[in-house]
Amino acid sequence: MIQGSEGGGQNSIMSFGILSLDPLFLQSSNYSFDYSPLAMFDTDYEDLMGMTVTSGSVTITKDASNLIGISIGGGAPLCPCLYVVQVFDNTPASKDGTLQSGDEIIGVAGTTVKGRTKVEVAKMIQGSEGEVTIAYNKLHADPKQGKTLDIVLKKMKHRVVENMSSTTADALGLSRAILCNDSLVKKLEELERNEQMYRGLIDHTKKVLKAFFDVSQVHKAFGDTFASIGVREPQARASEAFTQFGEAHRQMEKLGIKMLKNVVPMLNDLGTYLHKAVPDTKLTIKKYADAKFEYLSYCLKVKEMDDEEYSYAALQEPLYRVETGNYEYRLILRCRQEARSKFAKLRSDVLIKMELLDQKHVQDIVYQLQRFVVALATYHNDCHEIMKKTRIFPIEVDLSRSTFVYESSPTFQDGADDVDDDDDDMLQAEEAKEQQQQHDLIGEF
Repeated sequence: MIQGSEGGGQNSIMSFGILSLDPLFLQSSNYSFDYSPLAMFDTDYEDLMGMTVTSGSVTITKDASNLIGISIGGGAPLCPCLYVVQVFDNTPASKDGTLQSGDEIIGVAGTTVKGRTKVEVAKMIQGSEGEVTIAYNKLHADPKQGKTLDIVLKKMKHRVVENMSSTTADALGLSRAILCNDSLVKKLEELERNEQMYRGLIDHTKKVLKAFFDVSQVHKAFGDTFASIGVREPQARASEAFTQFGEAHRQMEKLGIKMLKNVVPMLNDLGTYLHKAVPDTKLTIKKYADAKFEYLSYCLKVKEMDDEEYSYAALQEPLYRVETGNYEYRLILRCRQEARSKFAKLRSDVLIKMELLDQKHVQDIVYQLQRFVVALATYHNDCHEIMKKTRIFPIEVDLSRSTFVYESSPTFQDGADDVDDDDDDMLQAEEAKEQQQQHDLIGEF
């Protein structure tokens, strides 16, 4: 029994069990339909596979080439219905958004297409000037229904053969679908090169700063040694020279530590790029790759089903799914369209992220290198100024009265030990504090 709406609107729903008709034609004066029960058995059987359809019509304005931007499949003599195979990007049909892959075309410009071939329907669409009205049965399909085990296995196969050459894949008997002229491949290679460059730059910079820290410790050791010699040197001129020279080296050590404190944040900035920005982009790329493999899997599935239809047609053998409306094929077409939309969106997101990352890379690397060079230049200029002021050579030393000759009878001063002990404690506390700061600094390397 037929249950249908009486109105002829664009979105009126009719449930015919195994039969789908458009109310637009039920009310048209050009056609007459027999509603008797016997007429139901003359209608082609359609296996909807649990899916539903919604009848409607849409008027699309053509482009300058007199096209609306769809490809059509099915039709006489093998398939009882005609359907949209693909909606091309940036075309009138794509911009309108009503027609989708898998939708059945039941009329063009008020004329039914029942029993016609796809070539005839294409000519009917081209025959309309300016705009064309298309009556359709929209397919309501759940994409999960089309994501079968076969699609999952195809995705796995694409992951395996992604990095294989075509010769290797052919030798292993692995067919595959590929994206031609994918500019993102070069972007990915560039990202990997930048990541390796940053990783090497950070490792090398850490080694340089660690060596620079060791040089600063050598300056400190020189300063302590010359200051100790100056304190013990009995000759006033020599004592002053050694003390001044030792103090100059201590100042150089402090300048080195100051320079390191200014440069260490540079490593943190480079690390942010390497450990946060790049992994985030890689995560987006991983999602993009998954969508890409899914889209390619549906493309391969469509090709296999096309080949199956051609082989049956060549043998003049009937194919059940084709003779019953080809709903399985139309479901895969819809899944392919949605997978392509998801893939295109993620691809756009990846390209935008990689473009921003590339801009940050160019700006950041220049800024950090300038920062590093300026810090080194400032350090060397300051050290040069310190050494210019320390012109103490040559030093005249009377070795017979130098610090290396000690008096055999040490002098004793009552009450001086307590003062010396206090001074030693203060010096040890200051040295311990400096050593802790230096330990914390070197830990950042």
